[in-house]
Amino acid sequence: MWAREREEREREMALDRRDSVSSAPWRGNAAGSLFFAAAEASRKLAEYVNSVIEALSTQNGRTLASLLAISSPNSFCELVASALELAKEPIKILKQVDKHAPLGDMLSNHTKCMHSYHQRRYVEAFNALEKSANMFLQEFRSWESAWAMEALHTIVYELRTLAQMADREMVANGKIPDKLKGAGSFLMKVFGALAGKGPKRVGALYVTCQLFKVYFKLGTVHLCRSVIRSIETARVFDFEEFPARDRVTYMYYTGRLEVFNDNFMGAEKKLMYALRHCHSSKRTNVRMILKYLVPVKLSLGTLPKEWLLQKYNLREYLNVVRALRRGDIKLLRHALHANEDGFLRSGVYLVLEKLEQQVYRRLMKKIHIIQKLKDPARAHQIKMEVIVKALSWLDISMDVEEVECIMAILIHKNYIKGYFSHKSKVVVLSKQDPFPKLNGRANIL
Repeated sequence: MWAREREEREREMALDRRDSVSSAPWRGNAAGSLFFAAAEASRKLAEYVNSVIEALSTQNGRTLASLLAISSPNSFCELVASALELAKEPIKILKQVDKHAPLGDMLSNHTKCMHSYHQRRYVEAFNALEKSANMFLQEFRSWESAWAMEALHTIVYELRTLAQMADREMVANGKIPDKLKGAGSFLMKVFGALAGKGPKRVGALYVTCQLFKVYFKLGTVHLCRSVIRSIETARVFDFEEFPARDRVTYMYYTGRLEVFNDNFMGAEKKLMYALRHCHSSKRTNVRMILKYLVPVKLSLGTLPKEWLLQKYNLREYLNVVRALRRGDIKLLRHALHANEDGFLRSGVYLVLEKLEQQVYRRLMKKIHIIQKLKDPARAHQIKMEVIVKALSWLDISMDVEEVECIMAILIHKNYIKGYFSHKSKVVVLSKQDPFPKLNGRANIL
């Protein structure tokens, strides 16, 4: 009996202890949950700040770059954003960085950017990052070595990326976008800080490539010229000392510029450099290079194999190449019309449109071969009416006068050698090499 009463008394005491614990102010209610959530958030934010401090004190540029990343899948953005919402006195925690480098305000703005980015408020995120970036650049200038180059590159990349996202947000809200232009101005400051003598110059080409992306996106490619002059004329630069990634990107964009200037020989040189030095596993990058190299090669008289176009998903060029092989004007025009939007966006439509003259040249060559089989002695004399008839077979309606005009252009541009007799309505081809190789090149890639 006494044993049973003791057991009951002990059970009651245990229940009393459990009730007293559950009613404590720091557990079992909303206030208690918030208390522990704030403590945990402060701990996580402090750990992040300590990691930044350690990267600064040990001059670990790669680690610092990963800590400052925003848009990458493995960034600390979500962790920092969540911590900022719950942490107690986050500014005080972030200011701990000032004990090792005057970057407390920089980190405060950078984490604000992370929070806004996480909330998908991209204009706010860009504005905060712009402040942070300028503060980081100011401190970077005072460092003698280039240990933080990778971190600076990360900030440059994130600023350009966020600028594009912010501009899209502004357009959606009916505002005039101006953030990418602002990013370009900051990138020029960075370029100025790197494009001198010393170990930091090796980072200049990466910033140059980011500037190219900004200028091409804004349609202000003429602004690339001053940057290109700095890279290509300054004696302090040895192009081959830059990272292969940056050299490939630089040659890709400068090659595109040469395409826009109709300098196909220069474009071929630069784009071929980019293709040779681009790792074969980077199929997307190889495709981007070939997207411009193919029309350049076509303009110089070199036709790519169809398997190459199939392999890199450049099927829009298939009928263009077939038209050049066959001398089929109708097929070329159809290919240009079917892919007009894509060619216009890429800036190669006018380049491809000029290939009509090469197609006429190919058609003339086929007519010459057929006539040579029928009448070898008079193969070099081709009547205008024969050319008109050949075009009509291709559903191209053209009179003799129009054909004369085309023949005059072909002869003038040295696509064919010879002359035409207006009186006799005959094209007289040279008996020696009537169809010279275009730019002295073979016709197969």
